[in-house]
Amino acid sequence: MRRVLGQVNRRQVLAGGLAAGACLAAPAIVQARTRVRLGYLHVVAVDGQIFTGLDRGSFDKQGIDFELVERNTGPEVFEAMARGEVDVLSAGGVISNYLALGAGRAFLINDIEIATTQLWVRPDLGVRSFADLRGKPIATTTRTTAHIFLDRALRANSIDNSEVEVRNSSMSAAVAAFISGEVPAVALWVPFNIMVREKVPGAVKLVDASAFYPQSAVVGGWVARHDYYGNNRDVLGGIIRGWADANDYILRNSAAAAQALQKNHYRQATVADITEALRAQKMFSSREWKRLYFDGTVVKWLQQVSDFFMAGAGVTNAKPATEYFDPSLYLAEIQ
Repeated sequence: MRRVLGQVNRRQVLAGGLAAGACLAAPAIVQARTRVRLGYLHVVAVDGQIFTGLDRGSFDKQGIDFELVERNTGPEVFEAMARGEVDVLSAGGVISNYLALGAGRAFLINDIEIATTQLWVRPDLGVRSFADLRGKPIATTTRTTAHIFLDRALRANSIDNSEVEVRNSSMSAAVAAFISGEVPAVALWVPFNIMVREKVPGAVKLVDASAFYPQSAVVGGWVARHDYYGNNRDVLGGIIRGWADANDYILRNSAAAAQALQKNHYRQATVADITEALRAQKMFSSREWKRLYFDGTVVKWLQQVSDFFMAGAGVTNAKPATEYFDPSLYLAEIQ
């Protein structure tokens, strides 16, 4: 689905003067603007800063006009990039998979997904604990943040992946299977938990990703196509500046930000739901992120997730995070 937000808004400054009794108008000065095709997922952990920045004019001030290309999962967003349908993308922990395989260059981090992924079970279908999961199907979307979380939750409870049946589908289909009773467990990301709470009142949240932080921090962020990254570093710098304005606004005004996100972009949720989603992700101020970029913490977080994906796929020649993540743009733009 494509939606165009932030349409071109050209400001003209006219200078006029009088000469020989005539009114002479100087040529119009047009502010240069750049259209950027942005792929994204409609979840607060991914698009919270995007929509806040669009509503506040943060990107507009940088001359950035986003054409938003929404997809349902991280893999779908990367596939759109591979087909040349988007210039940059914003996604969750899945970026560490595709970047390690050479699919683009990361330049900006959104947040740490502290409790955005959750494991829900149905006691009415015989699952009340981790031990009950053995031999049972679990619905999720593989190669995503939810998959990373599920693997770690199982291992932390001494359950091998071979002891369960992980069923891969889109997250909407996975949640639908859980609601219908087709599967007794689902590893999801917010805001799909809202639907589960509403449709299956007896469902139980067994654990969320906060149980494994900070040892298993999962970060999401922004990626550019290789050619776009090489030719448009000034545009990416503008995106970083606009993002920083929106990010810091959310941190300073979380209640107002949650209300605006719900009213303008998440009508199916409540303000309480959006507030919960914001609390489920760990956000840092733009200056705090600068320290984490500089001291190598972000690279470490990215690498540990890449290691999980590459081990599972049997890939031995993956790109390290030190090569696929470039902190230099952010460090230059954020004072």
